[in-house]
Amino acid sequence: MFYVQRDTDGQLLRVEAEAYAESTERLPADHPDLQAWFANELMATSHKQLQQIKQLKQLRQSDLEMIRVLDDLIAVLINKGVILVTDLPAPAQAKLMDRSQAREALGGLSQLLEDDDEGFI
Repeated sequence: MFYVQRDTDGQLLRVEAEAYAESTERLPADHPDLQAWFANELMATSHKQLQQIKQLKQLRQSDLEMIRVLDDLIAVLINKGVILVTDLPAPAQAKLMDRSQAREALGGLSQLLEDDDEGFI
């Protein structure tokens, strides 16, 4: 049995497994109003979770793109002599060298640019 509260139109406002002060009636788990309530709750939760997954994917893609921007920015600063590679902590130097070598192995910057990036670098 579930404890429920209804609005003035008879629609469920709140459903709880335990009694609460505002509850107006008790319904069995197989009651059609309860089934509809739980179906709506499930749909709302699923929709919210899908939205969160979509937002996480967008953030992850944005992170990847931002890494590329930072990688290029560091390279420009080093090439212009604004900073030296040795100004960076050893772990950062190692990561930059690894990325630089990987990019060169892939054909340098020109191979990584997509058609829509043309003209930016």
